[in-house]
Amino acid sequence: MFTIKMQLYDLKGFTLVLNHVVFISAVFVAEDQKNSQFNVKMIDDLLQFKFANHADAVLARGLLTKALKEVSP
Repeated sequence: MFTIKMQLYDLKGFTLVLNHVVFISAVFVAEDQKNSQFNVKMIDDLLQFKFANHADAVLARGLLTKALKEVSP
């Protein structure tokens, strides 16, 4: 018998399975010109994460990137 350990990451109410992340976009100004945003492409979905300020978006993206690096072989 074996168990599969899923690597999970919580971000703004979503729980992401890290081995399903295909790419993470750079932080950019959202279309509404009021928020900063980055996108996460999953195997079967595209998630958009908006933040009230640029610093929060950069921090969240950086922590997600770090988490991905830690679970990658």
